[in-house]
Amino acid sequence: MEAYAVIQTGGKQYLVRHNELVSVEKLNAEVGSTVIFDQVLAFSDGSNLNVGTPVLDGTTVTAIVMEHYRGPKVVSYKYKKRKGYERKQGHRQEQTRLKIQNVGSATQPEPERKAEEPAEAVATEA
Repeated sequence: MEAYAVIQTGGKQYLVRHNELVSVEKLNAEVGSTVIFDQVLAFSDGSNLNVGTPVLDGTTVTAIVMEHYRGPKVVSYKYKKRKGYERKQGHRQEQTRLKIQNVGSATQPEPERKAEEPAEAVATEA
């Protein structure tokens, strides 16, 4: 079985696999740039399933932004019979199409940086 992960973005959850195209709520990222999702709720390598509480620490999913587009039109229509009341409103949600590059890569924690020690005064002999 192929590796997959469940990520959360835009208040929604998505099941993603390697090289899969996924449409999500619009992200503030340039087309062609790489996006890293660290809100991984579950990850399976094909044999073992790891479920976070609520997220898995150190597990990320990387994706490339393919395009920004507008979704299909959703029409909201209100009507009250015999009252002459009608309201029609349309809406198109802006979305981003992603291509999943890497599923479940463990991130390396950055090494702790020590505070810079003051430079010792070097005495020069005259």
